[in-house]
Amino acid sequence: MQSMTEKRCGRRYDREFKENAVGLVRSGRSITEVARDLGVSVWSIGRWVTAANSGQTLGEPQTLAQESPEQREMRRLRQENEYLRTQRDILKKALGICSAEMRASDMR
Repeated sequence: MQSMTEKRCGRRYDREFKENAVGLVRSGRSITEVARDLGVSVWSIGRWVTAANSGQTLGEPQTLAQESPEQREMRRLRQENEYLRTQRDILKKALGICSAEMRASDMR
């Protein structure tokens, strides 16, 4: 069984591997099929295809300076959305704990 750090780290693929994977998708194979055959996540292959279609070099991740204003805003909104979901989940748990304590004290 993998530890949490092993699951989160992921594997690194060189540019040639990514280009070959994108080539397989462009030759007519589905992203799912290529991902399964290469042992790579569908998400990774999809990102590589998107990057290749936008003219981005596959070996280099997009830097913050290369982002358009719309991409920066989307990234900011996604981060804010994740933060608000976390806060909501914490409040739900707290409410559940408080409700359980109130019910327990009413039964006494």
